[in-house]
Amino acid sequence: MDSISQRQRDVALRLDDGPASTHWMDWKWHIRNSIKTVEEAERLLGITFPEKKRELYKQTIDKFPMAITPYYLSLIDPEDYENDPIFTQAFPDARELHIGKHDMVDPLHEDKDSPAQGITHRYPDRVLFHVSNLCSMYCRHCTRKRKVGDRDFIPTKQDLQQGIEYIRKTPSVRDVLLSGGDPLMLPDERLDWLLGEIRAIPHMEIIRIGSRMPVVLPYRITDDLVNVIRKHHPVWLNTHFNHPRELTQSSRRALAKLADGGVPLGNQSVLLADVNDCPRLMKSLTQKLIANRVRPYYLYQCDLSEGLSHFRTPVGKGIEIIESLIGHTTGMAVPTYVIDAPGGGGKIPVMPNYLISWCVNKVVLRNYEGVITTYKEPDRYEPTYCDRNCSDCRLLLKEDDAGEDRAIGIEKLLCDWDMTTSLTPRGNERLTRRAENGGA
Repeated sequence: MDSISQRQRDVALRLDDGPASTHWMDWKWHIRNSIKTVEEAERLLGITFPEKKRELYKQTIDKFPMAITPYYLSLIDPEDYENDPIFTQAFPDARELHIGKHDMVDPLHEDKDSPAQGITHRYPDRVLFHVSNLCSMYCRHCTRKRKVGDRDFIPTKQDLQQGIEYIRKTPSVRDVLLSGGDPLMLPDERLDWLLGEIRAIPHMEIIRIGSRMPVVLPYRITDDLVNVIRKHHPVWLNTHFNHPRELTQSSRRALAKLADGGVPLGNQSVLLADVNDCPRLMKSLTQKLIANRVRPYYLYQCDLSEGLSHFRTPVGKGIEIIESLIGHTTGMAVPTYVIDAPGGGGKIPVMPNYLISWCVNKVVLRNYEGVITTYKEPDRYEPTYCDRNCSDCRLLLKEDDAGEDRAIGIEKLLCDWDMTTSLTPRGNERLTRRAENGGA
């Protein structure tokens, strides 16, 4: 039991009451001893909740189940649990039962954009592969709360093969993100098989894994797991730290194992009220991530999933946080602030505006200090007309791997080879009225 805290030692001993507490570093032991009841949490934390609060916790768990790893539970400060960011992310809150009129079961329309079992295909060249509903811990702010209750669903090889087959027959897909649940809940052997099947697809270039294991169960990052991942490079891993306190000694060791194994690391935080909605906290988090070779990737606005209204902040809070980072710390430590558009529109960057104005040959900019400056544009610029005849292009685009895809969205309006001049939403009242009046 060396190198663990006294609080962790206490939690382990209360769970096993003896020699089995020596299994603290065994990730499977933590899964087996996951805390799923209010009474067990009280016993392990040494807390007695008021009776009314205890009943509200239980009512919430009936709709949105609880599961907390002993490791993550041990990080909670029992002396101030109500203000503890670890407790807030892990423990049920009666406000989750308040379903607002804008809340949705599947706000990102992942199920509607699913052409095959386990697959969400939203962007042109990449897919999300949902490989399990299981997580080592159920985060209270999870955007997939609709799936959390399906605690026993683990796809068989046959189930996963359907997703693999879709990827194989869709050559435009060059990037797959394994998600869940948590892909690292799969045994090493199953993960090795899955990564091998995907890597064998000729057009597959990048495999990504989305996992919160380095945060909530860092002991899952074993040497054996790293060796499995290393076999199938390039494999990237994005994790999910929301608060500086989560970067413990154990988490740092897990991140170091992955980085030393050649795994590029990114982090996706969610902006959460009463957890990390503070510029100082977020700067501390991003700087600590960079120090541990993790690139802050996204800062998400909290989604419109059911029961998350108490976690949501105004978008202005996210802008304020980004303003406190740009120019005030290294650019590598600044994530992109995004809203994952309801209805499946994808991630939309929402960043501070540094472009004040512009004219024909000059733009007016401001920096992080408020300094206003100008950038002189060229007096003469002759754009290279693009007719999609890349073999004759003087920009030396003669690369074997250069892929060509049809333009969609705003790209269609900007390109030279498509004559589209405008994009009009379906159901536009003006055009409907025109059609009713016999217009074109």
